[in-house]
Amino acid sequence: MTTGTHRNGAAPDARTPGADSPVDAADALLARVARLRAHVARLVERRSADDPTAADPLRGLYLDETAVRHALATPAPPGDGTWEDGAHPGDRLPPLARRLGLTATEARLLLVALAPDLDRSFEPLYGYLNDDVSRRRATVGLALDLCGLPAHRPGARAAFHPEAPLTAYGLLTVEEPERPFLSRTLRVPDRTVAHLLGDDTPDPAVTGGLRPLTAPAAPYEDHVTRRLAERAAAGPFLAHLRERREGDGLGCAASALRAAGLDALHLTPGPAPSDAAEPYAEVLREARLRGRALVVSPLPDEPGPLLRALSAPDVTVLFCGTRAYDPRWCARDPLVLDAPGTAGGATEAWADALGGAPDFDLEATVAPYRLAGDRLVRAVRAARELAAFEGTAVTAGHLRLGARQQSASGLERHARRIRPDVGWPDLVLPEEPLDRLRELALRARHRQRVLGDWRLSAGGGRGRGVLGLFAGESGTGKTLAAEVVAAELGLDLYVVQLSSVVDKYVGETEKNLERIFTEADRTDAVLLFDEADAVFGKRSAVKDAHDRYANLESAYLLQRLESFDGIALLTTNLRANIDEAFTRRLDLVVDFPFPDAGQRLALWRHSLAGVPCAEDAEPEPCAREFELSGGSIRSAVVTAAYAAAARPDGAVTTEDLLEGARREYRKAGRLVPGEGGW
Repeated sequence: MTTGTHRNGAAPDARTPGADSPVDAADALLARVARLRAHVARLVERRSADDPTAADPLRGLYLDETAVRHALATPAPPGDGTWEDGAHPGDRLPPLARRLGLTATEARLLLVALAPDLDRSFEPLYGYLNDDVSRRRATVGLALDLCGLPAHRPGARAAFHPEAPLTAYGLLTVEEPERPFLSRTLRVPDRTVAHLLGDDTPDPAVTGGLRPLTAPAAPYEDHVTRRLAERAAAGPFLAHLRERREGDGLGCAASALRAAGLDALHLTPGPAPSDAAEPYAEVLREARLRGRALVVSPLPDEPGPLLRALSAPDVTVLFCGTRAYDPRWCARDPLVLDAPGTAGGATEAWADALGGAPDFDLEATVAPYRLAGDRLVRAVRAARELAAFEGTAVTAGHLRLGARQQSASGLERHARRIRPDVGWPDLVLPEEPLDRLRELALRARHRQRVLGDWRLSAGGGRGRGVLGLFAGESGTGKTLAAEVVAAELGLDLYVVQLSSVVDKYVGETEKNLERIFTEADRTDAVLLFDEADAVFGKRSAVKDAHDRYANLESAYLLQRLESFDGIALLTTNLRANIDEAFTRRLDLVVDFPFPDAGQRLALWRHSLAGVPCAEDAEPEPCAREFELSGGSIRSAVVTAAYAAAARPDGAVTTEDLLEGARREYRKAGRLVPGEGGW
């Protein structure tokens, strides 16, 4: 499909670029160049008749008349000798001219300039006509002569103006500006020649960041996408799609362009070059040659130079980014829209990308992921490659791993990533906290349906995040529970490093937290604030400047949690330390009780599940006599295992377990049963 219209209002060409055979395109272009020889012959005849040096033997230094006539002896294809002879079904020049609004004269000038790139016999002919054997390309004057245009007419010379279509669109370059205007050399870029010959390989200068836009697995059905498709079908335009989460705009743009019947290229900008406009000229030329729209995502940190360079009136360009549009970026304001959010767990889109419903529960598997468009397709592709590597069919685990790859982010600069390797059997808790944890996972899966589709979001710019607080003594399983929830959702767990957040300088802590929340918003992951008292503590009465700024930090966090879209978990050893204003914004509060004797015995046995034990080893006395948390029990088992590993038999005994429990009591400064007058 096309992205441009003829300057005189003619409809754009309806043929799809690349649909014709490259062989047909090359044959058609060579036929046009061959017919050009008749015009060259007539010009040579006229020059020779008026040239008194035509018989001069020294003229052979560059070419004599006999050599020129010999070069012209090759017969031209049948036709009446006009420029439009011999229409060929694979000819790419007429469709390109119609798309870009080139006049018939401009198309002829382009053909004259590219002839030496297709037929070497034109080089000596052009050298003869230029009266300089070293100048073997067409010059401005020669091109005008061959097209029968008087060189003194401003209208004829205007075809080579920098803002004229041939040069502005990158189809033709006028070289040697130091020479007189008529003596300047014309060159057609290799990419333009290749396209006219039927080759659609992109210019090497843009290959790395430019690729065909992947159509979404399932179309967007929202009002914004439908209206955007109608606008795209009407003709070229500029639009800026502001994303709430990176990738939303790309999916919306791909769906709208597909609905409009437009093919598109996806540009991923690299680092800003010193001359920002230079590499993007090739990008625009690629879109023009192939008749494609252009989607730019994601936008760089300073998008102004990019928007200015790509704001072309003849190409549909859609910019997608999370930043609000700034009028200072571009003199020509685009259509500014808010991109519709991605429906997390859009089962139909995943099923389409997989080629059908799989054997596992697809809806439960993909519900936590907010992927769409190209990223969704790439996640499925990665899952297939993982499955092929293992020699199996695609499973839920493969799909989760593929989705995780598309959710990689900059969170690792501020948090420690944990790949969950635990499950519900690893949690030894009473039924009530287990139910709350399962409810937390349920909320994370179905938040789009409840808060979005059923319109139960509180409004006021509030996000659709899931926030939970885990409260309990140290070692009662809070961090382990966060890992289990992340594993249930198929997400990575990121533990925020407080050392990378808290800063002694005023305002820096808030900046660090904003970076974390921003990354978490655009990433499918679980964010864990361990020992959250440090940043979510109670506000206090303002007695000095320190109290004032500490309260400002809490106020910022309260506001930021309101708009958070991700999944965040907070842990604390004392629930009373958390400000009540934070508690009100939490979805769930899970209390982790200290284990009783029965739970302690279950924890001992779970920790010993993979450890070789003596036949008479029994953890029951340890569970009955030592009041230890789950974390301390694990440490005691590790101590016992090291003691057993040093012996030849390598089996853990009851005495090893008791000694491990005593060590934990001593570490905590507690009296050990049987010691110290117990």
